[in-house]
Amino acid sequence: MSQSKTIDIPVQVREELRKFRFSRLEGISVLIVKINKQKLCLEVDERLENISVEELADELPENAPRYVVISYPLKHADGRLAVPLAMINWKPTTSSPEMNTLHASGLSMFQQVAQVSRIVEVRDGAEALTEDYLNKSLG
Repeated sequence: MSQSKTIDIPVQVREELRKFRFSRLEGISVLIVKINKQKLCLEVDERLENISVEELADELPENAPRYVVISYPLKHADGRLAVPLAMINWKPTTSSPEMNTLHASGLSMFQQVAQVSRIVEVRDGAEALTEDYLNKSLG
């Protein structure tokens, strides 16, 4: 049985995801992807490097969903440093029902294309996206 496709992921977005996956950056880096409602496709919104979680939270819109691929340095209790590639499913409660539906329909496909296994869901806006929350969710 084939999966129905609502949102297209253009080659340019796939290439940006590939470049981001293979880049070796210091600190927290993110690739923010949004839905173009008119074209029903994904677009890279922004790429941010070496930022804080608070700065990321301030960059994300208060009323529109985003897929955020994040490279997040995580220090384990035994001192090892891991830099997992994860995804923040940014879907504020103030987003329109139409955008939430489009966002939900593309989530699984985006996760597969981005090749991320961990998803951190944030619904309560910038105040919910904290370093502590990411450490608990990814650690």
